[in-house]
Amino acid sequence: MKPRVAVIGLDCATPQLMFDAWLDDLPHIRSLVERGAWGRLRSVDPPITVPAWSCMFSSRDPGELGVYGFRNRRDHSYDGMAFANSEAITVPRVWNLLGDCGKHVIVLSVPQTYPPSPVNGELVGCFLTPDTRVNEFTWPPELKNEIQSLLGGDYIVDVKNFRSDDRDRILDEVYEMTDDRFDLAERLLDTRDWDFFAMVEIGVDRMHHAFWSFLDPAHARYVAGNAYENVIHDYYVHLDERIGRLMERFDEETTVMVVSDHGAQKMDGGIRVNEWLRQNGWLALEEVPARPTPIGKARVNWAETRAWGEGGYYCRLFLNVKGREPEGVIPPDEVEAVRDELIARLEALGDPEGRPIGTKVYRPEDLWPIRNGVTPDLIVYWGDLAWRSVGTVGGDGGVHTFENDTGPDDANHSPEGVFVMAGPGTPAGRLEGLRLQEVAPTILDRFGLPIPGEMKGKVVAPVSDQPRRRVWRESAAREAQPTSADAETQIFERLKALGYVE
Repeated sequence: MKPRVAVIGLDCATPQLMFDAWLDDLPHIRSLVERGAWGRLRSVDPPITVPAWSCMFSSRDPGELGVYGFRNRRDHSYDGMAFANSEAITVPRVWNLLGDCGKHVIVLSVPQTYPPSPVNGELVGCFLTPDTRVNEFTWPPELKNEIQSLLGGDYIVDVKNFRSDDRDRILDEVYEMTDDRFDLAERLLDTRDWDFFAMVEIGVDRMHHAFWSFLDPAHARYVAGNAYENVIHDYYVHLDERIGRLMERFDEETTVMVVSDHGAQKMDGGIRVNEWLRQNGWLALEEVPARPTPIGKARVNWAETRAWGEGGYYCRLFLNVKGREPEGVIPPDEVEAVRDELIARLEALGDPEGRPIGTKVYRPEDLWPIRNGVTPDLIVYWGDLAWRSVGTVGGDGGVHTFENDTGPDDANHSPEGVFVMAGPGTPAGRLEGLRLQEVAPTILDRFGLPIPGEMKGKVVAPVSDQPRRRVWRESAAREAQPTSADAETQIFERLKALGYVE
């Protein structure tokens, strides 16, 4: 029997619900917890879907990837922003490394896998897919036809407009999307001779954003006995049932992981960073809009502006530096003093009554030793992520808002997700200090592979069966044998460069 690894990713699954509140209601996840290793999994900074899943499966950090969120500055212009799809990831992820060794991989809806790239197996693109009816979102391309035939039509990659007051529609779409995803997972597992399987279900994240205020008594909008009070709980139970069906397909040599990229918490409100900068003399406008307006649509007087920020789960704040930005005004030798001043003032900003909210401001070098791409000059976690960063400027409102600029939203992210692993040689018990970058090296170790030096994480519960690992590595080399001498040389050099052969 050959070793296999199956990773079931639940985007935004949060430990205070899965472990602390509802574990007894989740029998299949509980069975993994009882016979395996588990604990809270510290995400990367920032703890958001993009880039966290790519960091998990590459064991890198956002600085190395050069991906700091869904949108990133392409250059130092004022409007050069780009979306971070799969083409933004230039380092190998674990399925690439396994495929190089001849292992058959199945990758299903892992964020930042659209557009699809070739793998040794099957890959279905993620929620970034614009439209599955017209876009190629699978590898191989013909897999798209198989999916449409299986599901009887369109494959749902995400809930449409999940930031909406139409809660019943959102609930229906989440369940339909989740069942489609798990039905497809079962089909792929049943019809392929696979070695590695990884899927991510994003419905958990959508449920938290849409329904957290109906669940959490500490939320400002919570009303006891409301009609949606149990919908997140019931969805977790449904996920557990679907996970149980997947587990029927895993033999005793399969290592099963249930993981999330980050957790969730109530959202107390939003901080309009650009409005604060405008009111405090850091951001100048040619004309103040009559209603709140995204910074990208406002008429900014760049020659008089020293700083501006982006909205989102956290704030990326940029300085207008002379010689770097087109109309920069801050002399380079004053950047550190400016950052010091902004850190002090932003961390002191309280709620509408002036009470402290616990904002934390970081320099990029505090978080990422290597920084590729164009980094923010400051990273702001408003209220330690209990408040959202809102990018609008102008209007009659103040700095604080309780209306999200992208639509209704009940929750923000928290830095701790979940980790559960059960399988051969895994000791049972709770683990402390787990980090997201430890998932990829642990997967490689389960296949008996050495860990590339570029990976940041350590191996969780290392496999001690050394003879089996050596036999598997020799078997992997045989499986990777090419049909020509030139191809053989190329394969060998690739494996040698990765540290798989000596």
